[in-house]
Amino acid sequence: MIGIIDYGAGNIRSVINAFSYVGAKSELVSDANELKNYDKLLLPGVGAFGDAMNKLKSSNLDSAILEFIKTGKPFLGICLGMQLLFEKGFEFGEHDGLGVMEGSVVKFDEAKFDKYLKVPHMGWNVCDFKAQTKVNKGLNKQAYLYFVHSYHAICPANQVLATTNYGYKFVSAIYKDNVYGFQPHPEKSHENGLKIIKNFTEL
Repeated sequence: MIGIIDYGAGNIRSVINAFSYVGAKSELVSDANELKNYDKLLLPGVGAFGDAMNKLKSSNLDSAILEFIKTGKPFLGICLGMQLLFEKGFEFGEHDGLGVMEGSVVKFDEAKFDKYLKVPHMGWNVCDFKAQTKVNKGLNKQAYLYFVHSYHAICPANQVLATTNYGYKFVSAIYKDNVYGFQPHPEKSHENGLKIIKNFTEL
């Protein structure tokens, strides 16, 4: 069974629908004590980094997530859920993240943009995969996925699963052992995104 962590910061319905579409059973989980009972966990998220971390901490989900990851079971973060895996986030101040991945999350540097680009980065763009993992199995090396975000991760190269160009190159997917993260929304990315969801269910 796949658990979708419900902490009040995710577009959860579309994630549930995506799992259902690929024939996988998933359910919402908000009790920290229940996380250990799942085979796989997904951390969704939309909104601000600091607010989301406060919600995780207030319900002890932060420590429960870390304990789950230590078991070696598959874990996937999507959009803000990916960003929360890092050590720091700099959205409306400086905030500690879960610290699973090395690195931090910063706002797009619009000084590096051409004048026609805007923040947030919204719409379809290419993920250029730098590694082959079980999660991106079957996807082209360059695959279109759907993005909505104003902040992006900065991290060591050995954690980078994919990069995307929007004004400049940024990290759009990450991996480390049993942990994966996607800045775009697989559940909104049609065939390519459903392939990622399906692959995750088969880990």
